[in-house]
Amino acid sequence: MSAGIVIIGSGFAARQLVKNIRKHDGQVPIRLIAADSMDEYNKPDLSHVISLNQRADEMTRQRAGEFAEQYNLTLHANTWVSDIDPNKRLVHCGEQQWQYDKLVLATGSSAVLPPVPGRELMLTLNSQQEYLACETALRDARRVMILGGGLIGSELAMDFCRAGKQVIVVDSAASLLASLMPAEVSSRLQHRLNQMGVELLFNQRLESLSKTAQGIDATLSNGRIVGVDAVVAAIGLRPNVGLAQNAGLEINRGIKVNRQLQTSDENIYALGDCAEIDGKVLPFLQPIQFSAMTLAKNLLGAADGLSLPAMLVKVKTPELPLHLAGETQRADLHWQITAEPQGLIAKGYDEALQLRAFIVSEAHMKMAFGLLRELVL
Repeated sequence: MSAGIVIIGSGFAARQLVKNIRKHDGQVPIRLIAADSMDEYNKPDLSHVISLNQRADEMTRQRAGEFAEQYNLTLHANTWVSDIDPNKRLVHCGEQQWQYDKLVLATGSSAVLPPVPGRELMLTLNSQQEYLACETALRDARRVMILGGGLIGSELAMDFCRAGKQVIVVDSAASLLASLMPAEVSSRLQHRLNQMGVELLFNQRLESLSKTAQGIDATLSNGRIVGVDAVVAAIGLRPNVGLAQNAGLEINRGIKVNRQLQTSDENIYALGDCAEIDGKVLPFLQPIQFSAMTLAKNLLGAADGLSLPAMLVKVKTPELPLHLAGETQRADLHWQITAEPQGLIAKGYDEALQLRAFIVSEAHMKMAFGLLRELVL
């Protein structure tokens, strides 16, 4: 009897892969091993839970048992994989072990914590389980410090502010969303957050955190000490590569895969936040959806190469929403920026005057799909 496909992971990538496999084959054995409950929730909703006054358990869309029954798979929830034996094609979970024909690592990523004294006082919001663990602390907090002014940090800053909290954002860069776009474009969102009452502290690093009778004291690199009730780390995500590394697979920032999503072992694949393709980790929903479609076919015998179209990234800041696409972080682009009361249009051109990136906000977001077609990849 075939050992079938074993998937290690519990997030969006694992679920999308299962759904795509079942579109093509209703019978191939699928075994899913998840470190958490495997209940389904929409991860982007974590950017809005505080202002919506939503509790962690209210995020659940489908229970794990229903998912397993619907898609005809064997599920091992709340189960930690201890190691993988690629030679024998075995997955070990403590005393238990399972054979595989094809193995998929969809182990996701973890929030990065800066290596400072008191880092154990920081909270993270990278999963429903993490929110459940800090839900009471965040709901009760009046003063919240957010480390990181990137995509997630900006979204959380606006959300906490809309919930009536005093918000301070600390970032070592000189502007908001610095790794995604030029300062002259992000300044519009920066100005809106300032108007809402968010304090933005740029060119600053967190040096330490210490517990006090009133809450937490955060010491910054300029010597300033800020008293807050909660500190949320949003400085980035680190792919979970430990299992792959211990199994002898090739690792860089993520688990290295080719265009077929295959690792350095021909029977092991990687998908989602943990996978690195052409030197890039793509922790966004659209690339994961396309990757899951390609990988499902390859696990069933095809050898398709992943091809990603131009895709939109949405900045979920409701008071000033943004759409962006292309190589918005390239330093050599010439930007044409039109700023109007109803919104902003920014187009990034290369030396050959080809459109390589764009950013649109508010009322102009409807232009995004037309601009996507003009993008040169």
